[in-house]
Amino acid sequence: MIPQYLVDFDLRELPTVETDCIVIGSGIAGLFTAIKASEDRRVIMITKKSLMESNTRYAQGGIAAVIAEDDSPLYHRQDTLMAGAGLCSSASVDALVNEGPEGVRELIRLGTLFDKEDGVLALTQEGAHSHRRILHANGDATGYEIVRALVQQVLEHHNIEVWDDHFVIDLITDDGECVGALVQKPNGERLFLKGDATVLCSGGAGQLYRYTTNPEIATGDGVAIAYRAGAHIRDMEFIQFHPTALSYPGAPRFLISEAVRGEGAVLRNIKGERFMEKYHDLLELAPRDVVARAIVSEMEETKSTFVYLDITHESADMVKHRFPTIYKTCIGYGLDITSDWIPVAPAAHYMMGGIKTDLNGESSIPRLFACGEVSSTGVHGANRLASNSLSEAIVFGRRIIERVRCLPKLNKTHISAGCDLGRQEHPTQAMVERRLKLQKIMVRYVGLRRNEEMLHKGLEELNRQLPIFGGALTKREDYEFANMLICSLLVTESALAREESRGAHYREDFPQRDDEYWRKHLLQIRELGIVEETSDDV
Repeated sequence: MIPQYLVDFDLRELPTVETDCIVIGSGIAGLFTAIKASEDRRVIMITKKSLMESNTRYAQGGIAAVIAEDDSPLYHRQDTLMAGAGLCSSASVDALVNEGPEGVRELIRLGTLFDKEDGVLALTQEGAHSHRRILHANGDATGYEIVRALVQQVLEHHNIEVWDDHFVIDLITDDGECVGALVQKPNGERLFLKGDATVLCSGGAGQLYRYTTNPEIATGDGVAIAYRAGAHIRDMEFIQFHPTALSYPGAPRFLISEAVRGEGAVLRNIKGERFMEKYHDLLELAPRDVVARAIVSEMEETKSTFVYLDITHESADMVKHRFPTIYKTCIGYGLDITSDWIPVAPAAHYMMGGIKTDLNGESSIPRLFACGEVSSTGVHGANRLASNSLSEAIVFGRRIIERVRCLPKLNKTHISAGCDLGRQEHPTQAMVERRLKLQKIMVRYVGLRRNEEMLHKGLEELNRQLPIFGGALTKREDYEFANMLICSLLVTESALAREESRGAHYREDFPQRDDEYWRKHLLQIRELGIVEETSDDV
């Protein structure tokens, strides 16, 4: 079994720092939650790199909210439930669609400059949305603009203390509740950070896969540390692969936003043939899992490693104005998207599963909250609707802090948690090599298409890495790999258990959706394994 703690320690021997609220992570979820908490609480915000580095920064498409007069929360609700393939929580979706517009207004009050046309907020449409409800900034740099505005607020707030380049190794629990975290400083020293509430906002796990749109920091840390602490982890088999990441020699898997298709781009195979009509009535605007699998099918049929995204029929001025970041990035690699077809292929993009929370963002462990991609609020179900993730972070960030304000102070003076397994440092394969091997295992056996034989093989390969938990881990890359290994095991085990195809989870040996038996969730609990969960919503 995975141990509760990654390292040996004794709290009595470590320095203790106390605060009201601990926020771990600096994407939109962490920044917004910290700002809300700081209105009446002292906040320590921890980021393992820097405030500006997160998945949010790279979000291009925008943030979904009902703004237009011809739109309504009911339409947004229907679109979200349809994309979620029967596994959304209706109460969570109701919260998202009804509270999202006020969340956007709050972002604007905090300094976010969304694009406008003729003095009103500009809205675009994305895949599986029935209306234009996607707000964007600087054309295709929405995430960066939101992070810019929120970081400025955080840095100016006297109640927020930011710890850059610090790593949360584990959560500390006492009598079943979370009392803080074991943190490693940049110089390698460790301390106990004690808090009345701990909010995990540590983002996703795209780095489990060799090809991903996520930055290098997206290593699934939050899910792994919550799992070790005993929290319930839900729906980890549902990994969303973005259909259109740049696939070009020498270039990273740069995201080519869903909004490009929303503005009229079409997909063509290497023969130049448009193909989405063979796969879905919504063509290029079908749900992401459908589009991603269609692209893989065309790649296999034409023996190619990519397909083309073609927006050359639109005016060059419109393309440059609407997608300046994509245009500049591609031109840097010799691709002019106003006249050239863009070579694209699917890449790991978003984790629908995560730490199970209630409507207040609280996990199964009292005083431990989760917000953003690390959480499983029930909004996304089996497949996230485009641009709902930024809205979710705002809506649930506010709900979390309302709940935190109701918590009594943590009155424990003596917390004697510790771990002494006598771990010894021993020569190991370089972590960079282990990481690359893990990523290849996940791409080969636990990718867009799965079957029992592949998943068993993947599990077998991953289990060979388990001995690392018996050795002394000391550096950030050690902890990251341990977290990636745990998340990979969770994804693979749940993918093996779910014997159907639904949303982003596709089993070649069980290609049909089975609502009669499988309209349920899979929980993973460290001391119990996999537990099936049904609710009134599913």
